[in-house]
Amino acid sequence: MMQYKIIPVTPFQQNCTLFWCDETKQAAIVDPGGDVSTILAEVKKQGVTLTKILLTHAHLDHAGASAELSEKLSLTIEGPHKNDQFWIDLFPEQIAQFGFQPVEAFSPDRWLDQGDKVTFGNITLDVYFCPGHTPGHVVFYHKQSKLAQVGDVLFNGSIGRTDFPKGDQPTLIKSIKEHLWPLGSDVRFIPGHGPMSTFGEERRSNPYVRD
Repeated sequence: MMQYKIIPVTPFQQNCTLFWCDETKQAAIVDPGGDVSTILAEVKKQGVTLTKILLTHAHLDHAGASAELSEKLSLTIEGPHKNDQFWIDLFPEQIAQFGFQPVEAFSPDRWLDQGDKVTFGNITLDVYFCPGHTPGHVVFYHKQSKLAQVGDVLFNGSIGRTDFPKGDQPTLIKSIKEHLWPLGSDVRFIPGHGPMSTFGEERRSNPYVRD
């Protein structure tokens, strides 16, 4: 079985998430945007071993600590889609704009695309390419748990911003309806910020994508 723990990081309280296999205790960290010491304290608390970093997209609050964490623990970085490389290249501008501490740019060890899979321990996550918030955004889905990590694609009651460079609202809405809704209304999701919800609840009440 897969277990998880949400770890709010950065001044934006971004939902970094620790996923782990309860059989092997191998783990992956999703969207380590910052606060490495906080992340490592949770890893130690859960008694698991980090094996890789997974990224939904390359905005600084989601990806900012990736290089530091990768170097510290010799972790591979998987994701997002290659279309988000330009956001990694813009780390200096993002740092200046949002007042973050300086961080290192990087190139992922593996870019991800629609239909790919990522693994840790006995856990397999399916990858869905969901552009719109950024052009290279991906979503991770664990079928057995009916749990998705959606980054900034979808929120409880809202959707991701599309006023950033290369954002596009029609594309984002298409990503949600074509890739997320078919997974089932009972799927729970962890958004990039704020509380969890289900796809069914968002189809019922979210003003941007409700049926």
